[in-house]
Amino acid sequence: MLKKVMKEILAGSRGRGWVMEPEAKRLFSLAGLGVPRFAVAGDLATAVLAAGKIGYPVVAKVVSPDVVHKSDVGGVLPGIGTESELEEAFRRISTIKGFTGILIEEMLTGVELIVGAKVDRQFGPVVILGIGGTGVELYDDVSIRMAPVSPSDVDSMINGLKARALLLGHRGAPPVDRRALMEMLVAFSRLVMELEGAIDSIDLNPVFCSSERCVVGDARIMLRP
Repeated sequence: MLKKVMKEILAGSRGRGWVMEPEAKRLFSLAGLGVPRFAVAGDLATAVLAAGKIGYPVVAKVVSPDVVHKSDVGGVLPGIGTESELEEAFRRISTIKGFTGILIEEMLTGVELIVGAKVDRQFGPVVILGIGGTGVELYDDVSIRMAPVSPSDVDSMINGLKARALLLGHRGAPPVDRRALMEMLVAFSRLVMELEGAIDSIDLNPVFCSSERCVVGDARIMLRP
């Protein structure tokens, strides 16, 4: 059952038609998904304090109700290693249309995956797992299952990926935490079932999976009209 805070996040986003990233990550955290350490700042002083608590290097992202695709407008600046770099990032991001704040979060590492969901008119909610990041469109390597998914479904989805070797430890790299990925997908699919009547689609891209954890790097929830 959706928690009160989750319902409030959805209700507050309905007029916009989509849930902005900070609120989306709050929602996913409440649902049991791993999210990075993050904070939202409306001014430079608050941003500097947040980055100091999170620890450099950090990523800075625009928070704007006018910007759905942040990368398209230069609204994602990774690898910020010093306070002076953060000041410059804040100056650049604050000029983006509709700017209401800046999202500061820890830098993540690992294999980049996409986890997503869409409510199909015929089949209902379906869950997607694939190779994410900038390679998602290039490789078109995804597995799809109807929600909810079970641990055995997740195993099947992983085995169905052409690039599954990346998850198993390619060329000496440590394998990803398969259990963490399984738990994330199972929890995600349960959430999707709960949100079926409210959403059109969800994109978690990228999800960073390492040998220690799986964490949602970026998130977008598109609401049903």
